[in-house]
Amino acid sequence: MSAILSADDLNDFISPGVACIKPIETLPAKKPEDNSNPYEVTTEDQVTASEPPPPAQISLTDCLACSGCVTSAEAVLVSLQSHTEVLTTLDTYPSLPPPVAAHNGTNGVTNGPGPYLTETSNGVNVHHEIKEGKLFVASVSPQVRASLAATLSVTEAEAGNMIAQLLSGPSGLKAGGTHGSHFTWVIDTNTVREACLVAGADEVMTALTPETAHAPSTSGSEGALDTTPKQPILTSACPGWICYAEKTHPYVLPHLSRLKSPQALTGTLIKSVLSQRYNIPPSQIWHLAIMPCFDKKLEASRSELTSDAWLPTDYDTPSQDPVRDVDCVITARELLHLAAARNITISSLPRVSLPASQRIPFPDPKLDRFLFPSSRRKNHDTVAGPSGGYLYHILKTYQAQHPGSSISVTKGRNADVVEYGLIQDSRPIIKMARYYGFRNIQNLVRRLKPSKISRMPGAKAGVSRRPGVAAGSGTDGPKEYAYVEVMACPGGCTNGGGQIKVTEVEEVRAAEGLSRRSGEVGASRPGQQKEWLGRVDEAYFSAEEEDGDSEMNGTDSGPSNESSGGEDVVNGIDRAYIRNVISHWADITGVDKQKLLYTSYRKVESDVGKKKQSDVERVAGLASSIGGGW
Repeated sequence: MSAILSADDLNDFISPGVACIKPIETLPAKKPEDNSNPYEVTTEDQVTASEPPPPAQISLTDCLACSGCVTSAEAVLVSLQSHTEVLTTLDTYPSLPPPVAAHNGTNGVTNGPGPYLTETSNGVNVHHEIKEGKLFVASVSPQVRASLAATLSVTEAEAGNMIAQLLSGPSGLKAGGTHGSHFTWVIDTNTVREACLVAGADEVMTALTPETAHAPSTSGSEGALDTTPKQPILTSACPGWICYAEKTHPYVLPHLSRLKSPQALTGTLIKSVLSQRYNIPPSQIWHLAIMPCFDKKLEASRSELTSDAWLPTDYDTPSQDPVRDVDCVITARELLHLAAARNITISSLPRVSLPASQRIPFPDPKLDRFLFPSSRRKNHDTVAGPSGGYLYHILKTYQAQHPGSSISVTKGRNADVVEYGLIQDSRPIIKMARYYGFRNIQNLVRRLKPSKISRMPGAKAGVSRRPGVAAGSGTDGPKEYAYVEVMACPGGCTNGGGQIKVTEVEEVRAAEGLSRRSGEVGASRPGQQKEWLGRVDEAYFSAEEEDGDSEMNGTDSGPSNESSGGEDVVNGIDRAYIRNVISHWADITGVDKQKLLYTSYRKVESDVGKKKQSDVERVAGLASSIGGGW
């Protein structure tokens, strides 16, 4: 989370608990001068008057590996993931034209459809580079489109079309730069989110079955890929929340959903399929994600979300280093900077989709129809919230299995805490909740902390030493919930730290050559950010499904979703069809579905900046731990 989220009554962020120790670790050793006297006594004032050290270089990877801070305030650490990196990469590498077809060569060599030569030697596929360049792919979140739509006074669909025109159109990035490089495909993350929702509901229903819920867990397996989360299951799509949990509250790791976020799942799908279909290594595929949150940069930097998790063992590439599923993340504001750096005004770009005649099909017909349907995916209803609708889809899935049941919605202590229940014949079937904002998250994790059993002589068994919890009361707050949708930003993902803020709207509109709107939210009135967030939410929830036509950036070679025609349709999502697409993805890549869909989490412990134990202290500690001493 970043302090940029602080605005009026939405001021909800956590300050770093400990000063960052990275600069201390990177201080260079002071070299003595040649004319120095080795016997001279150096006074304290001479030391303090010495040259200040150069600024430390801190990367996002450093922040993920360090447990010193209790927050992910890495908004200042985006030098490796910014619009500048996007432009630099486009200017360094020409766009690889997607190949059309493959043909077999001779002598065991296959001239693959891509810019690489694939040779089979002793059963191992070795890929030799014969041309420089990268295949550029971008994915865009609906929250970014909503932020741009509210700023430019256009619809959410028009904002999406303008972004696609910027990234792929003839008057966008393609018109400039060293090579005229551009993005071959621009994917709406709403399509992949449907796979996340279906897989997430299946994960919850499996985890809550009696035989699974009471299965013993192996010590040290908390957060592992092959483990099942415990009740209450907590959403894992928010990287700010995940970073906070891993660094400060590792006892919640067994409760985290193992499901990848739409950003991560899109990256895995893109690189696994394109590298397999085009016979190119993942390093030649460059994936840009445009997200509402700075913390998504952290997610892209995770070592768990790389090609190591899904690349087949018999795949030998020129570089053995793991390749990130998402190479770069920029936010809505950085998208504006990207356009401005190329002297492009987004408001002047066409508001219609790229013509179908200019669209290059994705190299698998079934996945092409899934990623680029003939009709736009609609954002969820208001009741589902602005953060993807995970809880709502799971709740609707349970409701579909209990005909005649109804959903109850109860507001909590503030607008960012909402409780949901599925009720049938006045009997509660399942309870869920939504917790947004770090203030509410702190209350949630505090109540999930395991109770300490009193060791006082004569104390009753099961009595908690933790204040505020009555032992044996039968109710333990969040532990009653089956599922909790947790998001770090107050107000949800539409209020992400990288979204366009109300104080920037007038400047953006002036730069775009747009006049001030009537009734525009003033930048100096109290509560203006909250009003502005309401406008962004309105743009997000007003997005409607649109039928495809000849101008849509979709395929007209078949139906948008190949509906199974069954009854397993929840909130407009055909769950059987989504499962079929996931199975097809696993089949064509030869990778197990678990490796494609799920990831792992770990407790972050670091001794960086801490005093190292001497051998004497280490032996003394070991002796005392086994009952010995000096």
